[in-house]
Amino acid sequence: MTHILAIDQGTTSSRAIVFDRNLAIRAIAREEFPQHFPAPGHVEHDPGDIWLTVAGTMRQAVEKAGLTGADIAAIGITNQRETTLLWDRRTGQPLHNAIVWQDRSTAQSCARLRDAGHERLVTERTGLILDPYFSATKLAWLLDTLPDARERARRGELAFGTVDSYLVWRLTGGAVHATDATNAARTMLYNIHENRWDEEICGLLDIPLSLLPEVRDCAADFGMVREDLLGRAIPILGIAGDQQAATIGQACFSPGMVKATYGTGCFALLNTGDTPVASRSRLLTTIAYRLDGQTTYALEGSIFIAGAVVQWLRDGLRLIRRAEETQPLSEAANPAERLILVPAFTGLGAPYWKPETRGAIFGLTRASGPAEFARAALESVGYQTRDLMEAMHADWAGSGTPPVLRVDGGLSASDWGMAFLADIIGAPVDRPEVLETTALGAAWLAGQRAGLCPGQEEFARTWALDRRFEPQMAAGERDSRYDQWKAAVAATIAVPFA
Repeated sequence: MTHILAIDQGTTSSRAIVFDRNLAIRAIAREEFPQHFPAPGHVEHDPGDIWLTVAGTMRQAVEKAGLTGADIAAIGITNQRETTLLWDRRTGQPLHNAIVWQDRSTAQSCARLRDAGHERLVTERTGLILDPYFSATKLAWLLDTLPDARERARRGELAFGTVDSYLVWRLTGGAVHATDATNAARTMLYNIHENRWDEEICGLLDIPLSLLPEVRDCAADFGMVREDLLGRAIPILGIAGDQQAATIGQACFSPGMVKATYGTGCFALLNTGDTPVASRSRLLTTIAYRLDGQTTYALEGSIFIAGAVVQWLRDGLRLIRRAEETQPLSEAANPAERLILVPAFTGLGAPYWKPETRGAIFGLTRASGPAEFARAALESVGYQTRDLMEAMHADWAGSGTPPVLRVDGGLSASDWGMAFLADIIGAPVDRPEVLETTALGAAWLAGQRAGLCPGQEEFARTWALDRRFEPQMAAGERDSRYDQWKAAVAATIAVPFA
């Protein structure tokens, strides 16, 4: 048993990655699954698709590595956060599709809670703001909407979970209903200072505590996987939400270190150590990880659309066939054409938090074409990241030089995109050799719990740089472009769509 299996359940696909004891990748399996948009602003997943792609990729990855279940010492899980599931404890059947983190359908519920004066309580206890992004109002909506759901919940017949908790339930055959501190911290129901479900907030939303999973450390015993899945019962020993897993995989263990992960969205986390920092810039105060009962906190900025803007170019506008085409197109774009794309397809995240806002593009001319659209798409990711870096800098550093930004995720493979990112934030951007940092973090959690992998300090020393992107843009041009971006965002927010 010298290998670790990491399950990386994401927004558009499920992946399984086999790592050896040195945390080198041996095999990867990936399956995409459908996205469901039942109404404008609504985003759902079929729980059956989530489960089948996870179970399938687990088997495929182990087979591709030339291994069997007998070779796997432990399993780690990382997952799309905030996505909300509700299921029957007896049968395991979900009562509804999973409500995805991108879903904005509970914006009015959040507005009513805000108008009633509850946001301060929510922020002080959970570190979050009242926004449909988080699980709490999604769960309340399910309980309000589904026949007899509240009564069944009160009788203890139902279980709530984020994707990690649902997977643990399915993998263990219903033996374990648990989550970890990082996923619990994203529900808007968890007191991050006292590390417990908050009874008062649950009461506001009429959510029975019996619905909620047990909260454990990120490296902990989450039960044994059913023998029929991989041929033997294997322990699940690590769980972290995807962005916290990437923080661990990037070895951002020291206060002041910051990483940004570019997947469907972009999520930047700044390690603040054992101190939860209250943001003055509408960032989130969250749990970075909890190990051996000790909680490490972070400031987080969330961008809802990052890699998804490239997917939109491909699938929505059909301007490209593959994501990789954005690089040569951006290089070929006319420098005189200055398009600014605000990709608020599902609202704006931090630091604006405008769920009702929709996307816009500025500066179009008759000469605007696919190359200019591709460049604007990649630039939009850089601009949004600067929004987060400015807010983090105000909350954490106050003044001085921005820190080095460690990046990962699919979009970080774009040299052009990362070079522009360094230019627009005015700070070095470090891309590691291992871009699968989310799965790596989950694998390390499980591996070190199993006694297979090194401790935190030794693991941090294994982090290796692939390439550093240094800023080349003149400060005046950088600030001028960013001023244009801020004006475009202000104009986009000013146009009501809800």
